[in-house]
Amino acid sequence: MPHTTTPSPSKTSIQVEDVESAAKPQRFKPTDYTDNNINQVENKRLKDVEISVPVVYGTMAFYLGKKASELQSHKWTVYVRGATNEDLSVVIKQVVFQLHPSFDNPIRVVESPPFELSECGWGEFEICISILFHDDVCDKHVDLFHLLKLYPDAESGPQSAKKPVVVETYNEIVFPDPSENFLARVLSHPAVYVPRLPAGFNLPAPVPSSNMNVKGKYDTKNHPLNHWFINFSEADELLKLASARQRGEVELAMTTCLLATFCYMLFISWTLKATRKCWTPLHPITRP
Repeated sequence: MPHTTTPSPSKTSIQVEDVESAAKPQRFKPTDYTDNNINQVENKRLKDVEISVPVVYGTMAFYLGKKASELQSHKWTVYVRGATNEDLSVVIKQVVFQLHPSFDNPIRVVESPPFELSECGWGEFEICISILFHDDVCDKHVDLFHLLKLYPDAESGPQSAKKPVVVETYNEIVFPDPSENFLARVLSHPAVYVPRLPAGFNLPAPVPSSNMNVKGKYDTKNHPLNHWFINFSEADELLKLASARQRGEVELAMTTCLLATFCYMLFISWTLKATRKCWTPLHPITRP
């Protein structure tokens, strides 16, 4: 099946959230979804409360070796997983992957974890990933875009059948003013960050959502690709931020030093010019 790098998949029904900076982990808020079959659950909302769900989405591509056919040179997997590989089905109802139109059935729906699909091909293209949530979570959806990468960068050396090409992105999906039932369900779930509630605050008994799996039953800690997943632990993120801050401080110090040197040279130049204008000989100098 020939797969080309262009044109990219159609985006007629896709909306992208704006992000502040690519250097920071992106925080998405769900956007409106046009599916009228999603029923909105009437539930008391908690004002001024935010629940965030760290997610990682990406692709992993394996080179099938020189004996593979030219049109089936790589096997790849696109996925959405928890940042530390927890089960996300407590929040996510289904994930829709929109592949290149050259694939059979290019719009694939995954309704249970792991939220992933695998294919074979040779071309790189952009994949649209739509995440839908349980009824008591949100009646909106999040659209993400990811470029499938099959071939390693030049500095990584030649492609190998033993080491995959992994490209992942860490994001946080934020749910403002969550329902009481949603908060009660995820209060102790490791995949979800919940706020500290006031003392004496009581939540109702949670009502399980439809198609929701038992917590931990489908986590990806024992996933066959787990060995190749990128570690997005909080400690690593703090180290990256500290390193970036240190680099910024060094660059700021160097810039300040250069600016001070420039100002000093400018002052010396101005002083010399002023001295030449003020100094005039009292008598003309003549040579015998």
